[in-house]
Amino acid sequence: MNVLTNKPLEKLNVLSFKGIQMRTFHITWLTFFVCFFGWFGLAPLMPAVRADLGLTKPQIGNIIIAAVSATIFARLIVGKLCDTWGPRKTYTALLVLGSLPVMFVGLAHDYTTFLLFRLAIGTIGASFVITQFHTSMMFAPKIKGTANAVAGGWGNLGGGITQLAMPVIMAMIVGFGYTKPEAWRLAMIFPGVLMLIMAFIYYRFTKDTPNGNYRNAGPDEISYSAVKAEKVSFGKAVSDIRVWALALAYGCCFGMEITFDGVAALYFFDNFKLGETQAGFWAMLFGGMNIFARALGGIVADKVGNKYGMRGKGILLAGMLVLEGAGIMLFAQAGNLPMAILAMITFALFLKMSNGSTYAIVPFVNPKAVGVISGVVGAGGNVGGMLMGFLFKSQSISYGQAFLYIGCIVAVIGVLLFLVNFGKAIVVEPAEAELQSMMNYE
Repeated sequence: MNVLTNKPLEKLNVLSFKGIQMRTFHITWLTFFVCFFGWFGLAPLMPAVRADLGLTKPQIGNIIIAAVSATIFARLIVGKLCDTWGPRKTYTALLVLGSLPVMFVGLAHDYTTFLLFRLAIGTIGASFVITQFHTSMMFAPKIKGTANAVAGGWGNLGGGITQLAMPVIMAMIVGFGYTKPEAWRLAMIFPGVLMLIMAFIYYRFTKDTPNGNYRNAGPDEISYSAVKAEKVSFGKAVSDIRVWALALAYGCCFGMEITFDGVAALYFFDNFKLGETQAGFWAMLFGGMNIFARALGGIVADKVGNKYGMRGKGILLAGMLVLEGAGIMLFAQAGNLPMAILAMITFALFLKMSNGSTYAIVPFVNPKAVGVISGVVGAGGNVGGMLMGFLFKSQSISYGQAFLYIGCIVAVIGVLLFLVNFGKAIVVEPAEAELQSMMNYE
């Protein structure tokens, strides 16, 4: 039997690249960053796509829904695969398969075909679950929330950078003499190629755990099936009311984030008469908040948790959702660009802190079902995004009215979350130690 020599880190030093833990940490957030280029690379190009394919508002609404709906099922599947197959192989497979619709979406020449490609691209959003699962494996309980929030936040930063980068790439292609209908198609090859590069890097340079990869045991080793026997069933894992409370919370914060990523450029383009690059810049500012805001949510949640336990973390999350909802309502009422930007920054801060705070709770709900619970909560984020998408599809309400309704709903759910008791103690180390002691490694 192998002796465990590497342990989850108890400190996050983001400037360090030493050890499998920090190497995996940096590779997994960078991979998630690249996945956002594939997942939302089309969003800032939608003014050009709309003109090229002659899309109507309801059709654009369906495209927004498609972008997030496929991720719901993908996250549930990927969460289970992380528990059984391991995050390294799961991420590699997702990157390779996900790159195909990204690179080939340019073959779409009508609404229906484009919608199907957008649906397929949506599966890339499952990358988040693997990132959070893999980071949880590499860090000790007292720092999991911070590590998950930093990895998730820096990865989500890709959703902001792509808002500016993709219009610039399209403009460069136009500069070489191509038309806009040709340029947006060619631009999408770029994120697809990046995903294939990261697939190789992920498989080659990461490990499933600090001690190695999941595999079948040799004659002198304990089989990984023993670990699977220790893990709880899917049904038992999701029977905990806290799982659904977190899924609902994540639908309000991350669901709003991916919805805003999908409509922000169009909203600024139409409402404030900006060019594609200018609209992309202000949309990028929203995503750019991830460089610190999600991490801040995880850091604060860890500090609150160390002092007040899981109950304190739950109250923190509820309060930030209320503030997020208020900020969205202010954004919806903004009558000019400066006020809209100020309100956007305000609600973005609390939204992304809520993201980080949610996944500072997830690993502790049931340490033997982290993958499953991560998948369910992550899927909850996409259910929220999908439901919000229906508001932007409607012909009878404006985008501003849709934001107002969403803000009200988020604030109300935040208030209801105060009623959920996530528990006063975080006791996970014995369970995790037992789990890891039973694993076999390459």
